[in-house]
Amino acid sequence: MSDSTYSGGEQAEVDLDALTKDRERIKRRFLQENPPQTRGRGNHHTAQISSDVERTCAFWQDLLEMPLTEMFENRDLPGSTHFFFDIGAGNLIAYFDLPGVDVGAYREVLGGHHHIAISVTKENWDYLRAKLDDAGVPYQVASRDSIYFRGPDGERLELLANRLGEMYGTKVL
Repeated sequence: MSDSTYSGGEQAEVDLDALTKDRERIKRRFLQENPPQTRGRGNHHTAQISSDVERTCAFWQDLLEMPLTEMFENRDLPGSTHFFFDIGAGNLIAYFDLPGVDVGAYREVLGGHHHIAISVTKENWDYLRAKLDDAGVPYQVASRDSIYFRGPDGERLELLANRLGEMYGTKVL
């Protein structure tokens, strides 16, 4: 994997002071000291596209040890399989295949998915890192707590040894 988790062209020169001021302005506008309770109940599932159902199941269940919880026909396309993996804390990652549909080459787009970060204990982070090594899965350690790697269809994934609601020692929830 490259030295950066971002892909694409060269980064243009930016005015860091202006970006910092703009970030602070947005933060003052939207970040509340005592935010109201959310209307959401949590991330039901994040859906990805699989080119090979069996390979995807082996990756998530055998390699990452996140069990398959259900599999049924996708309502959007006859013959398509919709299947789910338990990633902990009541959260799921789902996949579906698109048999007979030419999805073309994957392209990262603005507004598109960049990566999925899954919280694990430090013990499991070390354990799963060793499993990635044993399986020959390339990855990038972005900090002492974070590993970026790609799933079977190129999807960006992260194992993060931070508690849910924390990011690198900062409480985010």
